[in-house]
Amino acid sequence: MKASTFVYPWDVTGDPEAATRIAGLGVQQATLAAAYHSTRALTPRHPRHRIVTAEYASVLYPTDARWEGRELRPYAAGDWAPGDAFGEAAAQLSEAGLDVHTWVVLAHNSRLGSEHPDTSVVNAYGDRYPWAPCIAQPATRAYLIDLAVEAALRPGAAGTELESLGWYGLQHLHAHDKTGGVPLGDAGMYLMALCFCGTCREGYGEQGLDADSLAAAVRAALEPLWQGAPDDGGWAGVEKLLGAGTAAATRAWRDEIARTLQETAVRAVRAAAPEGFQILLHADPVTYHVGANPGVDPEHVLSVADGVVVPCAGGPDLLTPFARAREDAVIAANFPVVSQMGGSPGTLAADVARAQELGATEIRLYHAGLASDGDLDAIREALAGL
Repeated sequence: MKASTFVYPWDVTGDPEAATRIAGLGVQQATLAAAYHSTRALTPRHPRHRIVTAEYASVLYPTDARWEGRELRPYAAGDWAPGDAFGEAAAQLSEAGLDVHTWVVLAHNSRLGSEHPDTSVVNAYGDRYPWAPCIAQPATRAYLIDLAVEAALRPGAAGTELESLGWYGLQHLHAHDKTGGVPLGDAGMYLMALCFCGTCREGYGEQGLDADSLAAAVRAALEPLWQGAPDDGGWAGVEKLLGAGTAAATRAWRDEIARTLQETAVRAVRAAAPEGFQILLHADPVTYHVGANPGVDPEHVLSVADGVVVPCAGGPDLLTPFARAREDAVIAANFPVVSQMGGSPGTLAADVARAQELGATEIRLYHAGLASDGDLDAIREALAGL
């Protein structure tokens, strides 16, 4: 079973042993960040640094002329990934015998929302989510599609994995995040993710909803949760809180927007890519879910892309709908393997075996650059037995 690990360029550049160490884990591929959000990351083995602070979402390579004169455009990285950091890291990983695929984060960009606040998701209370570009807005969609093409097709890459190609919501894990005081389940998170920017307000109107009345209904539906009532969760919980007809109308608008963005972005990448270039989407099989692994319809997304990368932190059950949708698709099970970040490298062999039973054809490991030496030893042992 093919295995790949996620890697940042700063894990590799400046460390002459990094690429060989990653290849020595037993993986065949490195999924290397080409466009990434802001983060603070540990680099436990790097000879020059131990902490990298990426201050804002940026591209990790030099951009080209397609962005000239455009208001919405990618930001160049600062000193955490200067120049063509992606290209340098990719070359070293390739020399170590690894295939390199790009890792592209799209609709998750706090600096874009801070500098262009009108691009952000606006919730029913009028609060903007600067980390979450509204994917319904034409200018934002054009930006995301062109970013997907440019960041995916870096020299030397044999494929790409597109993350956050869909709706984002309240979930962010922002610096010093303090949003966990009230337990919001699936239903609450969906309601808090509904966007009320001008474009989405018009979209709700196309579905027969009055945007002001809808916003008021969302606020009323959320009130019991703020008071401590349990979130029933699931789509039935949304229907209970909002009403089945209203809930369905909001979902019709949002599902169409996400589907058409995914279709257009994948089509654009494929048109510009060499033959055989692999295109995978990070995805969740529940269409109303939002975030880094946005909800998709399995049959639809696998008619568009070559496959999906599926989060398995809570177990491998999310694999099944994708495996049933298309037999020849790439179904990559994504396992966290950093023990201090909730991963379980010690059970990796058993986890992979179970994922394979449920239809996984490949695995992804998050994340070789962040893991301790002990975690890497456990990964190496698990992969050796596959």
